[in-house]
Parts: sequence; structure tokens; C-alpha cells
Amino acid sequence: MRAQIIPCGPPGALATRIVLLPGAYHELEEFVRAGFDQALRDRGLAAELILADPELAHLSDRSWLARLQAEVIAPARERGGALWLGGISLGGFMALRFAAEARAAFDGLCLLGPYLGSRIVATEVAAHDSLASWQPAALADDDDDRRIWDYVRGLRAAAGPRVFLGFGSEDRFADTQQLLARALPASTTRVIPGGHDWPVWRRLWHNFLDLLGPRSGVPDGAGL
Repeated sequence: MRAQIIPCGPPGALATRIVLLPGAYHELEEFVRAGFDQALRDRGLAAELILADPELAHLSDRSWLARLQAEVIAPARERGGALWLGGISLGGFMALRFAAEARAAFDGLCLLGPYLGSRIVATEVAAHDSLASWQPAALADDDDDRRIWDYVRGLRAAAGPRVFLGFGSEDRFADTQQLLARALPASTTRVIPGGHDWPVWRRLWHNFLDLLGPRSGVPDGAGL
């Protein structure tokens, strides 16, 4: 699994570590071009940005789950500090799928414009009065979509990870993203104008970082 570690805070400080997974056919370098690391530096946060890219060949057999744990999550946890897992589009789907598999591996989720799987499954979930009232049948190992929604059912629990969900109002997956938002506290969600693209994700990244710490040396409104 290709991974890139970008220290963004003061040397030697106990860092918050943020693992981000890219969307389908995205390159890790796109996060850097979009200024994700620089946004951390602008805030002066003690942080480490970890970009991880599971190989597409490992997605169908789900071997990426064990590799992400062994090659990225476990080493990051050993270095100490709070650990967040997140992703953009398909990367958001993968973050949730990993979370459903390894529920205690991290402290928070950052989901930017996440793809949330089949609309057939989402429609099944939405047909109920609430996500809590949806009861999936026995889950097959390859039923990724229902495993994600089953995990989402428990995200309001006090012991669960913190969650940030952000998406554009015109995102092509906004219908399923709204379904996810209804399962979360309103304070954890940001919906901004725009679609499923980097300008929106970049602005949402700033919204997420606003929850972690104030900016320093950045004019009000910059990047938003």
C-alpha cells in the first residue's frame, strides 16, 4: 500500500494523526496540490497528515482492510496522539468500511463528499422511520454496503468516534449523504454550495480543521 507521511506541526510535539484515503483514480499528490497539508501548517497544529492509497486490486478481495491496519493505522497509533481516519468520495466509503471492521482503532472520522454505496441499499434503509429501526439480515462478508450502514447505526453512541461529515449541496451522492447526516448530530455535518469536486472538498477540509484548532496567520474567510 502506497503511503505518504507529511509532518505539519512543531518537531517533537505529540501530533494528531490524520489518515486520508483518496477517491477512485485520484492520486495522493492531489491532496497536496489542494493545500491540505498547508492548511494544517497555517493553523500551527501539531499534526501529521498520512495519505494512504490502497491498490484497486486489493479492493475486491478486501485484503486492503488488513493492510491498512498493519501498514498505516497500527504504526500511526504506536507513534501516539489522537488518530483520525477519513477520505474523499470512495475514500470516505473505505474509511467507513474499515471503521466497521476495526471499531476501536481510531478516535474520529472525517468524511468529505463520501460515496456511500448502492442506492438500492440506501433506499432500503431510508424506507424505515429511522436508521435505528432498520434491522439488516445476517451480513455476508462481501456485503460492504450493509456493513457500513449497520456501523452508522451506532455512531451516536457516546463511546463511538467523533465524526465530521461534509458534502456539497449539489453532490451527485447528496441523497445518500443526507441519509447519513440524519443519523449524526447536526453539529457534526457541514453542507456547502457545490458539487463532487476538489474546490468543495478543500473548503470542507478547512471546516473540519476549524473544529480541531483556530487558524493563525490566515485572513478570515481564506480557503472557505
